[in-house]
Amino acid sequence: MDALIFAIRYTLYAIRIDMNKPIKLMEVCGTHTMAIARAGIKKLLPPHVQLISGPGCPVCVTDQADIDRALAITLLPDVIMTTFGDMMRVPGTETSLQEMKQKGADVRVVYSCMDALEVARAHPNKSIVFMGVGFETTSPTIAATILEAKRQRIKNFFILSNFKLLFPALDLLANSKKLRINGFICPGHVSVITGSQPYEAVARHSRKPCVITGFEASDILKGIELLLQQIDKSEYLVMIEYKRAVRKQGNKKALSVLNKVFKPVDAKWRGLGMIKKSGLGLRREFTPFSAEKKFKVKVPKPMQHKGCLCGEVIQGLKMPQECSLFKKACTPQRPVGACMVSSEGACAAAFTYGE
Repeated sequence: MDALIFAIRYTLYAIRIDMNKPIKLMEVCGTHTMAIARAGIKKLLPPHVQLISGPGCPVCVTDQADIDRALAITLLPDVIMTTFGDMMRVPGTETSLQEMKQKGADVRVVYSCMDALEVARAHPNKSIVFMGVGFETTSPTIAATILEAKRQRIKNFFILSNFKLLFPALDLLANSKKLRINGFICPGHVSVITGSQPYEAVARHSRKPCVITGFEASDILKGIELLLQQIDKSEYLVMIEYKRAVRKQGNKKALSVLNKVFKPVDAKWRGLGMIKKSGLGLRREFTPFSAEKKFKVKVPKPMQHKGCLCGEVIQGLKMPQECSLFKKACTPQRPVGACMVSSEGACAAAFTYGE
């Protein structure tokens, strides 16, 4: 690791730019956010090299209205709501899934969508809803579960789809005049599925280099070095540091399953707003599995907690420590915003590791 830090600093001395101007590198992966905080990587870098956390946490970017819709569905008779553990404590406008469970609603934590399908098989007289979140890493497994449900002719299984696509959001961030990002540390998990090719359009159009890295501290530091070398040469390439897992073409089988079941749709992100073709909706032949179409519920007007800066943190415009609620009213035990709830949230990382 010492050699990598030396290489980064050596590269910085070779860059012919104003050392008083920050070089902003954004990671768009919650696992990277936690790894960077855990290893104290920010403290190892020169002050003008800034690492910024972007919208890489799927729990964090789930829009408030989507949380409220799930909460409204749990109030319906004969409904069992299933979801991942992190979603339980995300605050909605009025309550959370965890609080609904404490009040008697049938809300269950599952470790996979297939687990939710097992619940549907075990309770044929109930409607089982799986509230799904995630990026391209998770969504192929959801698609495979839907195909299995169709094959078995299971009629009481429904998906509340809050899945997001990385690249429309990445393109938005790359061209943001507020952020002025110089390069991207790209997610290894997503890239195993998508490959490196989709990043090429982002790098070319925005003139921002991209490096796909693994999750060890040495991976991330090597990625930073590769980004700085590109900035020095005014190059805008897509490089793969995580070669032990990522291929240029990605996982074609997983992408085929994903595209068979889902299609890109406009989606609203917490902090980023509506982004065209950045979500996943079920294709026509799979709409019988759509919870949104099956259950017509009234969703309250979304209201964020006063003072919470989660939206700005997701955009990379604010650091967690700039929020007046951080470590005071908002802690992992009593979270106010989604960024503190999730195990991959920037606020949770800063709280846990003292960034």
